Amino acid sequence: MTVLGVLGVPSSAGARRPGQGRAPHAFRRAGLLDRLLAAGITVRDYGDLPEAVYAPDAGHPRAQNAALVRRVALDVAARIDAMVRDGCAPLVLGGDCTLTLGVVEGMIRSDAALRLVYFDGDADLKTPQDSTSGILDGMVLAHLIGEGLEELSRLGSRYPLLATNQVLLFGFDSEARWFGPVDRRRLEQSGMLAYPANYLRGRAPAIARHVLASFEHPQPRLLVHFDVDVIHFDDFPVADVPHHGALAFIEAFETLRVFVESANFGGLIITEFNIDRDSDGEQVERFVTALVDMMAATASVRRQR
Repeated sequence: MTVLGVLGVPSSAGARRPGQGRAPHAFRRAGLLDRLLAAGITVRDYGDLPEAVYAPDAGHPRAQNAALVRRVALDVAARIDAMVRDGCAPLVLGGDCTLTLGVVEGMIRSDAALRLVYFDGDADLKTPQDSTSGILDGMVLAHLIGEGLEELSRLGSRYPLLATNQVLLFGFDSEARWFGPVDRRRLEQSGMLAYPANYLRGRAPAIARHVLASFEHPQPRLLVHFDVDVIHFDDFPVADVPHHGALAFIEAFETLRVFVESANFGGLIITEFNIDRDSDGEQVERFVTALVDMMAATASVRRQR
């Protein structure tokens, strides 16, 4: 049986506003761990890292808060490494997307063949050289495959952290105005497997099953990065970056279940839930309920194998 190691990363260091950093506490306050345990899932709590809060970084306009992002990522890597050595599959509660740099580094220390499902409304393929905002959570995948700042792309035990054939980019909004020529060109040049939301809508779970059949061979550990902006903003209005070309809430969770249900599942990262957009807590409750139901269903399938 998979033991989930829960780690909160209350960081908005790589974001454009601070609301995501409070999400791990909100998930805990909504009873996430107790509800996972009540659903029969074995959970080990690794606590929360210290909070790291976004602030405008006028001194580094093309790579804001890079030193803080790196520090958080290295702290995450150390915790994830210990968690994996303890035999746990990480459930990481974020936080902005840059924490995924640390999760990947922590996991490849014991499993170089790791594969990543980047289930995200954005491709995150910009670098400081071609970003006008300097917000690093829009550059995560670029740094994972060796582009961008050396202090992030080379923060780990190998370079690049992931080869492009170890990444599945799934659910990105290719119709968003900020998915421009640079992103498109970098994606095409990378050769990585990529499925945009406009291709997936209405059939995303079926496509996910089909893709995993080839992506999982040979059978490495599978890490899933889940940015809530892969869900249509009108259906789930809490993402830090609104997407109106994304998936419906139910379809996104049905697709996430396909990934987590994989026999090779190795960990799940939750990112970009901006608590400031959920003043009454209604969406936290909705999200936690869906997450627990999904994890319980996958645990049941796993027990039957």
